[in-house]
Amino acid sequence: MALHSALITIMMEAARRAARDLARDFTEVEHLQVSRKGVADFVSAADLRAEETIVEILREARPKYGFILEEGKNIEGSDNSNRWIIDPLDGTTNFLHGLGQFCISIGLERDRQPYAGVIYNPISDELFWAEKGAGAWLNDRRLRTSVRTDLTECLFACGLPFAGRQGRALALKETETVLAKTSGVRRLGSAALDLAFVAAGRFDAYWERDLNPWDVAAGIVIAREAGAIVGEINGGLDPLHGNSIIAANSELFENARLLIASAS
Repeated sequence: MALHSALITIMMEAARRAARDLARDFTEVEHLQVSRKGVADFVSAADLRAEETIVEILREARPKYGFILEEGKNIEGSDNSNRWIIDPLDGTTNFLHGLGQFCISIGLERDRQPYAGVIYNPISDELFWAEKGAGAWLNDRRLRTSVRTDLTECLFACGLPFAGRQGRALALKETETVLAKTSGVRRLGSAALDLAFVAAGRFDAYWERDLNPWDVAAGIVIAREAGAIVGEINGGLDPLHGNSIIAANSELFENARLLIASAS
């Protein structure tokens, strides 16, 4: 059985506590489909409630840490080294449509580097977690990336810009380039879960552009602790604060990065 540090225990408690209301709210979404505005407002409220729960628990446990929040205003902490980075509902569109592919993502940045992460899907009850130097885990099972290196056998995941966002032409070009050389591409709608699935070996690689820190903070450390390399498509090394991300097992990474970069 995996041993949790005090830090991970707190993060798990925050995720599970917020997940109770989120799972209940998820069962109500189907009854609100008649009014799109009503559904959207309902989901926004669920999002905010989950974030408030997480912040309350983490603040009580680590009062000096700051916060980077998707829904609320960032909170400055007196500890300049540590910041929580929180997405209370990653996969909002899936949630809105009654699809159980969403999660709570809680990351800890230490000295501007991903240090610990928890990603929890309350519908599947899969809790991915990692702390730097302690490995990556799914509930109590140790995670390792896939070992595939032949592109023709590899399954990639990606994100595609939705209506109103820039970059669609490039994203489609990249996707077409990857499709021509691999076993396939999946777009599941949650960056955090995509990274967790790379850690679990379900995906061999994942890439996306123009994300925010709360989309990837937890997933970066989980993927890295499972043996993945996580970087930027242009070769940069700071996917948390950069404008793109690519993650793959260590043997596949450079070939995957060059394949996607070739579409630019």
